[in-house]
Amino acid sequence: MNTQDAAARLEALGNPTRLSLFRLLVRAGHDGLSVGQCQQRLEIAASTLSHHLKTLIIVGLVSQERDGTTLICRANFDLMNALLQFLVAECCVESRCGPNEQDAA
Repeated sequence: MNTQDAAARLEALGNPTRLSLFRLLVRAGHDGLSVGQCQQRLEIAASTLSHHLKTLIIVGLVSQERDGTTLICRANFDLMNALLQFLVAECCVESRCGPNEQDAA
């Protein structure tokens, strides 16, 4: 993952509604939730939900699949894990990890 892609995904998650929506879908697991279930659980208008879903879909964090007349939304766990790995990939490379000297005192 490059910095531009990571920044776009983090920017999408920087909105409280989108972050709540994404966390809701993560909790739902691989089965996902219907758009109606998302709307009901988040207690937001359909147009607001649609706007926020579109943003998460554009950056790849959420996918939608039609099941008959129902749209199922799912978190993209592979991409979520790649984003987390990007954030921690270079943890402590310029310093040793562990408690700092103030914590040891």
